Amino acid sequence: MSGSVVAVSSNGEYSFTKPTRGEIRLLEGLGVEGDVHAGVTVKHRSRIAKDPTVPNLRQVHLIHAELFEELAAAGFAVAPGELGENVTTSGVDLLGLPVGALLHLGAEAVVEVTGLRNPCAQIDDFRHGLLKQVVHRDENGGLVRKAGIMGVVRAGGPVRPGDAVTVTLPDGPHRPLERV
Repeated sequence: MSGSVVAVSSNGEYSFTKPTRGEIRLLEGLGVEGDVHAGVTVKHRSRIAKDPTVPNLRQVHLIHAELFEELAAAGFAVAPGELGENVTTSGVDLLGLPVGALLHLGAEAVVEVTGLRNPCAQIDDFRHGLLKQVVHRDENGGLVRKAGIMGVVRAGGPVRPGDAVTVTLPDGPHRPLERV
């Protein structure tokens, strides 16, 4: 499985959106250099309030550009970085990856997939009604989360738009993604 990086984003301040950049640098065990969510322990405000010592399994947020196409068809214009992701990809079924899959981004960087993003009500503050587009129930009543995946940096390096994305799957049996 392979694809490409469409855009990269980071923000040194807490904000729902992240400006796109020409390049970001992933730091092993930390996340995106200069990003407010980088660190060994949790950095999301709600998680810090619960327990600031919990390991940060959300160092890097990735979204597939195909989601933006789906949202546009439903009447929602969303661009890379606007949902707070660090890396926007194309051509890789991010939501179908198992826990532990390795995403090789460019020549050096490697992100280990930890789980699904659990989107919150801030998405509706950004675009009213958007939360229902990215979290809903399937025909069997199961919860479907489509707002991207989270991971930790296993190898650092620069990541730029146009870089290749390749996937290495872990040995089986594979565990499906759950929210982190």
